[in-house]
Formats: sequence, structure tokens, C-alpha cells
Amino acid sequence: MNYNQFGKVSLVFSEEVSDALGVGKPVVALESNVITHGLDYPDNVVTAKKVEEAVRIGGSVPATIGVENGRILVGMNDACIKRFASTPDIPKVNSRDLPIILAKGGMGATTVASSLVAAELANIPFFASAGIGGVHRGAEKSMDISSDLIQFTRSKVAVVCAGAKNILDLGLTMEFLETHCVPLISYKSDDFPAFYCRSSGIRSPHRLDEERQIARAIKFHWSLGNNSSVLITSPTKEEDAIDRLEIDAVIEKAVINAEKDDVRGNVLTKYLMRAVDEATKGRSSKANMAVLINTAKVAGRLAAAYALLRKENSTCNHRT
Repeated sequence: MNYNQFGKVSLVFSEEVSDALGVGKPVVALESNVITHGLDYPDNVVTAKKVEEAVRIGGSVPATIGVENGRILVGMNDACIKRFASTPDIPKVNSRDLPIILAKGGMGATTVASSLVAAELANIPFFASAGIGGVHRGAEKSMDISSDLIQFTRSKVAVVCAGAKNILDLGLTMEFLETHCVPLISYKSDDFPAFYCRSSGIRSPHRLDEERQIARAIKFHWSLGNNSSVLITSPTKEEDAIDRLEIDAVIEKAVINAEKDDVRGNVLTKYLMRAVDEATKGRSSKANMAVLINTAKVAGRLAAAYALLRKENSTCNHRT
């Protein structure tokens, strides 16, 4: 691994990522939370490698982000992925937690928000995730809003995802994005997707079907002086999707049961997700993996289109 110092934050680049950035190849950042808090070992290793391979199939280089020994890892080799996958009790590190974990010098698994911080530091303009956090149901009382949404207003990174889970208030989530002027583009779809459901039933503000057009939209957003994210959603494949009405019915019942059991706060999300897993008899877990792979592949293609656009613009500027 190559070691670089950016101010007071140390970034450790894998050889593959360092070489790619050095010659202007497209790179897509990935979160490590999927490795440490998703599946059990060794299934988590297999999944991580499939997601990275999907980015490569899309035409880009994957850069899985993690924290170790007071440094931010930008890209993981096989040994590093295995270490994160097999080490117990690695904490989940949000952007709020990132400076503390760096100061303590331990290991940390990045979420969407903290991965965006690292990606921008490393000059990686694209990030892929299965689904983003959002405004939780009942947020008008609890004020439970994912830090992902806040970080979108602060990080100059294009985020490719499959929307957000139905357990959230997706209407309020989209209202938040609109209020904070975060562009939302749905790729080859009219609707905002809901993770492993192809549609949330909510119309997206913008649909673009061409990768180059999306690359141009991202470029214009940043050229206009914005230092925030662009959110690009891509629905999962039809053969991998779960029916939205089925999931909505499960969630509505689970929400009622949660109120009866006085389940609230951080544990509510796990409670609702467990209810979905049980009701779908494991189908949601397989659908989850399919979403991860699909968004990674789409991100790889979009990052490649953006890199080509930048190269063409650079050539034109040089000639003039």
C-alpha cells in the first residue's frame, strides 16, 4: 500500500487505487460497513469481492473504505478485506465518529456518511451503496434523521444507490433532499426506488436514461459552485425485486407491534428489518445482495462516463 499525508489526516491507498487515480482512471468508493455488519464470515468476504468485481465490470476501480491504526484506508486488498471480515466487534463509524476513531487508533467500518468524507479527501468523485439512510417514520417527534442526508449537503461526491428502505418515511426523505437542494436523478426509471423494491410509489423529480447525460449533470452541478452530492438512483433488476405492497404490509404490521412493545430509537430499525426478513423467509437477504451488486455495477459505468467526459474537456481546453 502507498502512504500519503493529506494535512493531518492520513490516507493509505491500495496499489490498485493509487495507480488508477494517478492516471485518471475512474474509481468508485465503497463502504466497509457491509463487510463488518452484514453477513457472517466468510460470506461477508465473498459478498465484498462480488461487489468490487461489479464495479470493475462497470469499467471502474473499486475503493473500499475503512479505518485502521489512525488512518483512512482507501482501497482494500484481499488480506485487508479478510481482516475486516474476521475481526469481531469492529465499530460502525459515522462521519460524527470518524475523528474520534482516528484519534483512538483502532479499526472502524465506514457508513455511507463517513465514506463520503473519505472519498472527497481522496479525490474520488463517485460512491456506491445499496441504499441510503433517510428520515425515519415519526421523525416529527423523534427528530430521527440519518446523517447520510446531512452529509449529502457537505460532500462533493456523486452517490449511486437503490433509494432507501421502506421502513423509512420516503416522502419526508425526498422533501429533505429538495429543501437542501441535493439533485436527485433516477436512472432509467420514473420513480424513486425503495431498496429491493423497484418503486416506492413516489415520482422522482428527474429521469435520465443516458450515462453521459448524467455525467454532464454532475459536472454542471459542481461547476455552478455547489459542494454537495448528486444522488443517482437505480432500481434493482425485476428478477431480484420484492413486491412493494408485500413489504409495505409487513412494515405496517411491524410498526404497530413496535408501538405496543415500546420499541423506539436506534433499535427500531433492526426490529423492523427483522420483521421483513422473517416475513419474506430469507428472500430479502438475497435481494439485498442483488441490490449491492447492481448499484456497484451502475456506479462503475457512471464513473467511467464521468471520467471520459473530464478527459474530453481537458483535451479541448488544452487545444484551445
